[in-house]
Amino acid sequence: MGIVAGERSRLRLLQLTAATSTCDRFAIAPLLVVIGLDLGAPLVAVAGVASAYFLAYGLMQPVWGMVSDRIGRVRVMRVALLGAALAGAGSALAPNLLALQITRVVAGGCFAALQPTTLVYVGDVWPPEVRQRALADVLAASSFGIAVATAGAGLLADAIGWRAVPAITAGGAALLWVALRRLPEPDRVAAAGNPLRAIARVLRHPWAVVVFGIVFVEGIVVLGVLTFLAPAVQSLGFSAGVAGLAAAAFGAGAVGWSRLVRPLVGRLAPARIAAVGGGFLVLGWAVPAVGVTLQAVVAAGLLLGGAWAFLHSTLQSWATQVVPADRASAVALFAALLFLGSSAGAALAAPLAGAGDFSTAFRVALLVAAPLAVVAVVARARYARAASA
Repeated sequence: MGIVAGERSRLRLLQLTAATSTCDRFAIAPLLVVIGLDLGAPLVAVAGVASAYFLAYGLMQPVWGMVSDRIGRVRVMRVALLGAALAGAGSALAPNLLALQITRVVAGGCFAALQPTTLVYVGDVWPPEVRQRALADVLAASSFGIAVATAGAGLLADAIGWRAVPAITAGGAALLWVALRRLPEPDRVAAAGNPLRAIARVLRHPWAVVVFGIVFVEGIVVLGVLTFLAPAVQSLGFSAGVAGLAAAAFGAGAVGWSRLVRPLVGRLAPARIAAVGGGFLVLGWAVPAVGVTLQAVVAAGLLLGGAWAFLHSTLQSWATQVVPADRASAVALFAALLFLGSSAGAALAAPLAGAGDFSTAFRVALLVAAPLAVVAVVARARYARAASA
């Protein structure tokens, strides 16, 4: 019973860490229009801040993965949280768009350590047969962070001002920096040799390359385009608070649907769980592709949350399995490509969003989502057959 309680305590700290990271990452979307008005910048320029944040978030994943192999998972998370707290405070005080972009890049690079390290920690501690359940719990916490960020950021921007948002996530990071002193390091074999060789070993595995390709496109079509759900609502004349609440449907949907994923693990094959998520992904972009309304954005968020809960959790679990000897490097590369994809998606959709043509951006996302879903399901099924052969 003590072991179960200990694992539960570990999981709660990991969930809080993941939620704080996603809060900071997703809070920017409802603020894009408000920041532009405050700093006198167009939407395309402010969207560049989000894209740069995602880029830093993605590029730093392998770096943090290699560092965690050497100094420990918990120590990496604490160092990153301290940096994130300082950068968040700088963002809250930024006098212009350039200063904001610099501090958000630093914050993105620091918060980048948290999500993949929590996943690696789960991979180190929980056995494969129950690992996706723990991953689903961490993902649910991340999704809750998304909902809180998108809803709360807009409401705070209306009530107090957008600067309160990075200030709050900075405070959360500082509190976690203290709290994680209670989190024990997992038992693991210390890494040795050139860390770049671990990445090279991972990239020599064909199935790892397949997973990375899938998650890169997922980053484009989910997280990248998702950035513009809130601005799409604001283009209809609604406030930042209303836009944030509408976009929060993604996080709320992911939390709700993730409750269904947990009992299905072990009962349904991973490819079937991925198929459900693929269906949600296609339907999610089909709704606003027909027409952008407040109701369409809410429905899209709920459906895309289902895609995140079913499809992305399957991909996450898959990433922890493909190269178990170099799990940290594999998960770091997985997360890096997810957020490099999100940076690319945000950058590609920004001109359409800047021109107010949100429907076209969502139609393109739909065109990419359908083949992505098929490839993900077929590849996961083939991997299962190859692994059991």
